[in-house]
This record gives sequence, structure tokens and C-alpha cells, in this order.
Amino acid sequence: MKTIIYLRTSTEEQNPENQLKDCKYFSEGLNLKEFEVFQEKQSAFKDDSKREVFNSILKEIKKGKVDHIIVWDWDRLFRNRKKLISFFELCKIYKCKIHSSRQGYFEDFYKIPAPFDEIVSNLVLNLMGHMAEEESKKKSERVKAAVRQKNGVTKSYKGNKWGRKKLSPQKLTKIKECYQNNPNATIRKIALETGVSRSVVHKYLHEIKEGISK
Repeated sequence: MKTIIYLRTSTEEQNPENQLKDCKYFSEGLNLKEFEVFQEKQSAFKDDSKREVFNSILKEIKKGKVDHIIVWDWDRLFRNRKKLISFFELCKIYKCKIHSSRQGYFEDFYKIPAPFDEIVSNLVLNLMGHMAEEESKKKSERVKAAVRQKNGVTKSYKGNKWGRKKLSPQKLTKIKECYQNNPNATIRKIALETGVSRSVVHKYLHEIKEGISK
């Protein structure tokens, strides 16, 4: 059986060493002095993205080889409330305790006798999960609120352009030529010949047909 420290960073600015320092200090307080460190870079807002490092840890847990996993914050595991709770339930089945440096108060729930431990911990997990989701939504709303339009161009508060890039005149001409040369060609065929996605071909093909009919 072993203890794992899992570090997850989501941007270039985040330093995993900061997480590691807190996790090491927290593990000492739990008297867990021997551990393995696993690290990966993945956005905390993309729970459905492939997480190879985390999935390898999951396999170890299911094999019964991990009895403790330490993270800096629960959102390093999942921001989605249901997925976070499901992970806690899975770890409980395989007798693996989850520890968080930032949610250290949760350690007290491991000391509550059954069946009250499960009742109370589930209430806290749901509450914290809701708070994590709410924080995620607020961040998204703050980012959207910071978007500005000037001279027909949508930009973020940092000045970066937002939205899909405008199709080049060359690509548009190519789509038009493909259609004119073969009006019965499918959207898929035109997309393959022009190197443009089918959704984009569909959009511009509609505009081309409208222009021809006028």
C-alpha cells in the first residue's frame, strides 16, 4: 500500500512546486512521510479531457495498491460535483482515503463513527461540490463580462481576439469553385477537397447559393 500526492496545474503561470510544498507539509501532519508524487498539466475546467496521469492513479486505486491520495485542493481532482462525489465513493470502496491540504477540516469526518460518518461527509461533499461549480460559473461569467467589441472585432480584456477566425478569401474562392464545378457534390466531398470543416462549408455554401440566386 502506498500514499500518492497528485499535483494538477492548469496554466503556464501555476507552479506545481507551490502545491507540492503544501501537500508535503500536510502529509507530515498525517504522519504519512513516504509518498510518490504524480504530476500533470490539464485545465481544471475540462473534466472530460484525457488525463493520463490521473487515470493511471485510478487503476492503482482499483488494484487496492493505494490507501491515501493527497491533493492541494479538491478541484485538482474534479470541479464537477457529481464526478467528485463519485470519486470519493469509489475510493471508499477500495479503502483509499482522500486528503486535501486546503480542505484539511475534512479529516475530522474520518473520525466520526459509522453510520454518521457517511451521512455527514456526503453533506459536506455536496456542499463543497456546489461551491466549486458555482466558482467555476462565476469565473466563466467574469471572463465573458470582460469581452469587448471594437470596430467589429471581439476581444478579451487582455486584447486577445475571440471567436472563430474568418475564412480566408482563398478558401472561400475554393469552396465556390468546387460547388460551381460540381453543384451535386456533397458537403463532405467539398470539405475534403478544400481542407475546411463540414460545418464551415455548410455555412459558406449557403451564402454562396443565396448570392447566386439573387
